[in-house]
This record gives sequence, C-alpha cells and structure tokens, in this order.
Amino acid sequence: MPTTYQNPRFDYRRCADQEPGAAAHHPVVVVGAGLVGLTAAVDLATRGVPTLLLDDDDTVSFGSRAICFAKRSLEIADRLGVGERIREKGVTWNRGKVFLKDRQVYGFDLLPEAGHAFPAFVNLQQYYPEEWLVERAAELGLTEIRWKNRVTSVRQDGACVRLEIETPDGPYAITCDFLLACDGARSQVRRSLGLAFRGQVFQDRFLIADVVMKADYPTERWFWFDPPFHPGQSVLLHRQADDVWRIDFQLGWDADPEEEKKPERVRPRLQAMLGERPFELEWVSVYTFQCRRLERFRHGRVFFLGDAAHQVSPFGARGGNGGMQDADNLCWKLAAVLAGEAPEALLDSYDAERVPAADENILNSTRSTDFITPKNAASRAFRDAVLELSGELAFARRLVNSGRLSVPYANADSPLSTPCAERDGAGPVLAPGAPCPDAPVLDPGGGEDWLLRRLGHGFVLLLAVEAEQPLPADLVALGEERPAIRPLLVSPRPREAAGLPLVIDGEGLVARRYGLAPGAALLVRPDQHLAARWPRFQAAAVRAARDRALGIAAPRDERAEARQVAS
Repeated sequence: MPTTYQNPRFDYRRCADQEPGAAAHHPVVVVGAGLVGLTAAVDLATRGVPTLLLDDDDTVSFGSRAICFAKRSLEIADRLGVGERIREKGVTWNRGKVFLKDRQVYGFDLLPEAGHAFPAFVNLQQYYPEEWLVERAAELGLTEIRWKNRVTSVRQDGACVRLEIETPDGPYAITCDFLLACDGARSQVRRSLGLAFRGQVFQDRFLIADVVMKADYPTERWFWFDPPFHPGQSVLLHRQADDVWRIDFQLGWDADPEEEKKPERVRPRLQAMLGERPFELEWVSVYTFQCRRLERFRHGRVFFLGDAAHQVSPFGARGGNGGMQDADNLCWKLAAVLAGEAPEALLDSYDAERVPAADENILNSTRSTDFITPKNAASRAFRDAVLELSGELAFARRLVNSGRLSVPYANADSPLSTPCAERDGAGPVLAPGAPCPDAPVLDPGGGEDWLLRRLGHGFVLLLAVEAEQPLPADLVALGEERPAIRPLLVSPRPREAAGLPLVIDGEGLVARRYGLAPGAALLVRPDQHLAARWPRFQAAAVRAARDRALGIAAPRDERAEARQVAS
C-alpha cells in the first residue's frame, strides 16, 4: 500500500544499566512510547522530573489510529509545546452531519461560540503528534527514551518496582520508585501483575480504511445509518491531513477480520461509496467494540494510563483523548510528591478522579454502541423511528447517538476540591473540579494572548480586580511560598498592578466563563482544573485550598468555612 508518511526509525543504544553489576534505579519509568506515554514523559519533563521511557519498537505508531484530538487534549498539547503544530498540520472541524439512507436528518455544531484558542476537534494521524512529542522530549532534555527495550516482567514491593527488560543485547533489570504503564490494550505490565479488565465486549466488527484521495467534501464528521452503498449497516467519514480520509464500515459479528482486511474485499466497499473517484488504500484494520476497564488504576507504585487502564469503542473519540487526560491528571501530582511538596497519599486521587472519568467515557461509548448496533428487533425499531423523526423534531435529535463526542471530565466530587459557599455572587459558573476554559486576553501593553497560556504549570490564583480596587497586601507572599501560588490579576481594563502579572479581559469572556464578579478569587491547580473559588480573597483560605489540593489537609467543616469566607 502507498503511504503519505514515512515512519522515523530511532536507534537502539546500549546503556550503562546493561553493564554487568549495574544497580540501576530511576525515580520514574514510563512503559510505552505511544501517544499517552509520550504525553506523560513530556509533562513530567516540563515539571523538572527526569523520566526513563521504554518502548519495544523503534518508531512511532503505524497507521493513523487515534485521529480526533478534542479541544481539551489540544489545550494539554499546547501546554506541552506541541499544540500549534497539531493545529497547523491537522484538519479543523466543529460541525457534523447524520444521514439516514441517502438523506441528511440533522447537523450539529460542537463549538458555536467564538473566543477559543482551539476548535472543538482537530483531525490528525496519531503518528504526527507522537513524532513531535519525541522531539519535544529531546528539547526538554529530561527524558531518556530507550527503543527496542521490551518489558517482560514487573514485580513490586513496598519500596520499589522491579522491571525485567529484553533488548537486542539480551536482558537486564532496573528498579524505579514509580512506574507508569502506558503500554496499550495488550499491556505486558498489566499481565505481569495479573490484572484483568471488567466490562463488555460487543459482538460487532468494524473496518477502518485510510484512503488517499482528492475530494471536495466539507471538513465535517459524516455518519450514515443504513446508507444505500452499505445497506443495513453504518459508515463514518472523516478527513485527515495529507488528503487522507478515514472511513469506517460496520461489518457485523460474523465477518472474518483477516479476510475483510484484504484489498480485494475493501476496494469494492469503497467503490460503492465513492463511485468513480480514484483512491488509494493507505492503512486497513478491523476492530471490535470494547468497553472495559481495570477495577483500579493505581496498584501500589504502578499506575495504568490510557488503553492499559481502560478501553472504549472509537466512536466518540474517547480513547486517545481520555489517555492524554489521564497523564494530565497524574503527572503534576507525581511531580509534587517527588519534590516533597505533597504526601504520597495524593497519588490515590488519581483513582478518585480518573476512574469516574473512565466510567463516563464507557457509559457514553456503550450507549453509542447500543444505538449504532442494535441487538434485537425492538432496539432496531426504536432506533429507526428516532432517526426518521429527527429530521423534523428536535426532541428526537437528542436521542440520536452516532458517538457522543469526547468532552473533558469535571471532577465534581474530587477529594482535592474545596467546596464553595452556598451563595457566590457569580453563580458559580465554573465549579471546583472542572477544567478551566480558555478565553482571549490582552497583556497591559495590548498584546493578544490566551488565558490558559498565562496559567502555565503551577498553582495560580485568579483575582478579579476593578480599575481602582486596591490590591490585597498579602497577595505577593503567596508567590514566595513553597509550593508557590502565583497571582494573576484579571481586570476589564488596564490598571496599576504593583508588579504582579495582569491580563485584560477586554471582551468579558473570562468573567463570563469563570463567573468572576469583582473581588472574586479562584485557585487553579497545576493541571488547569479549578481547585476552589471564593467571592472575595482571603489568604488563609487560599493556602488551605492549596494544601487540600495537594492532599495535605482538608477542613473539618468545609461549607461552614466557605460561608465564613463569603461573609
């Protein structure tokens, strides 16, 4: 098959850990240099944590694999230094259409509001971000990637994790303080620890075909139920970079995966859909819907991320995006523990926050699968009736499920969040646990920027100030502590800032999206999720919320304390 992408090859190098008698120990080891493992390694590097990354191959992924990067994942990638490259190379889209047979029943817009740095989605073959994350890791200089290093065994005790590794030069062993298993659905780390998934495998198969062709279709997500070119089944069409189009065909459970991947089987399906349009096949795969996860994602000193921890069907783009958000959630906590700024118990919150996120993804993925592939005549009759009605009636459109697309998980019940006072002058619009939305801002000199880029990697206190409002005297001290809380003033217009960072909310979108009334204060976590909010600033409450977010302390009566701050 022709290809529009040439996989880079990375050299295997013998390392000092392989020498006889070497007692090799590393603070953090990541297994799997795919999208999730590379995201984790680069995130840790941005926080000053040296990491060893092991991969059994010598290149990035083959085939496009995960292609839909959601807005939240793009914001994470931007913080790590590769977001703009993804947007520039990829295909931006916000809109989608759903068809029944040969007619459109409705369309949707996932980001109708302006004022966001990134779109709802960017479609890009997974190998590009992986290659750029490898380059970014090299730039930061704190990640050692060992290619052709296959982990064969993992054991742990209370003090460390021991890994057995196979290489072209033979086996060797290392130990580490913490291990991040990002080695995918067939995780060797998971097998070594004897852990099993629980959940559901659906009896249906889908064909993925990456097709190289020139086409004037709009840059939208198109999904067909029972199209004339593939009757009784469903089809999905997505555009990618380099004139590559992703086409998914539902096959049914009885399909033979090996037979269906053969070009002589794939080409007639595509010709029925595309007509006389010339095309070339680039990559073909067959997959089965699976909605499963580990019972827990933390097992002692071993953490599971991405497909090694949970699996969902690809409709909805919840796999790769969920894995990137796993890394986003875990890495700042691990960095805080290694720096001595937080107790090891903080790492338990990875389970507390990401297991519910995985359950939400699995729930949405399961519902999508049930709608796309009805299991009995009654389910199919219901689905077909909903599709028929959706062309005319709004209530029916809400029932159509061609894949509920990935959205970031708001940790509403996070143990790291400080509860709000019952009355907050702003609502609150953004509750603790939620990811921070972006908004356009200006610096005092009039330069344009985005709020998330000003938040950075640490704790930030957003303080809404008016032009003449005096600044709290103890604000500066927060930035001099360890761990620091960096103040960031938000004002509707330029004002004197006493040397503190200031952004101008000229369009008022920060105030609206965050619910920032004058004088309000919001504490943002290092992963750019909201930790706490108050109608007015009080240094002691901010410090207590930071400590709670670090797993250090929690007020015995949080709501009473919140009311006291509000009064």
